[in-house]
Amino acid sequence: MAQISVEVNGRPYAVGCEDGQEAHLLDLARLFDHQVRQVSQDMGQLGDTRLFLMGALLLADELADARARLTALKADLDRAQADRSRAEIRAVAALEAAARRIEKLGSEDA
Repeated sequence: MAQISVEVNGRPYAVGCEDGQEAHLLDLARLFDHQVRQVSQDMGQLGDTRLFLMGALLLADELADARARLTALKADLDRAQADRSRAEIRAVAALEAAARRIEKLGSEDA
């Protein structure tokens, strides 16, 4: 297990993570630090616990919004795929009907 130091609101914190996940954890810490600093700017210095709570809640809100958008996009994709399948079925039926007409015309000419 790797041990790294992350900085949040100007204070270092030792954090453990799986080997190879250090860069990802540092990126997450930077994201959280940015959120905490934004809360601090907007609301003033509240104390680390309250700042961290507000930062976490704002990130959770963003995550919930992203999940809702993902769910909506998946529904849109499902509808588009169903529409495509119906269009393919209609196209195949139209081609088969056209082929039957052509065969019928060909047999009448013979």
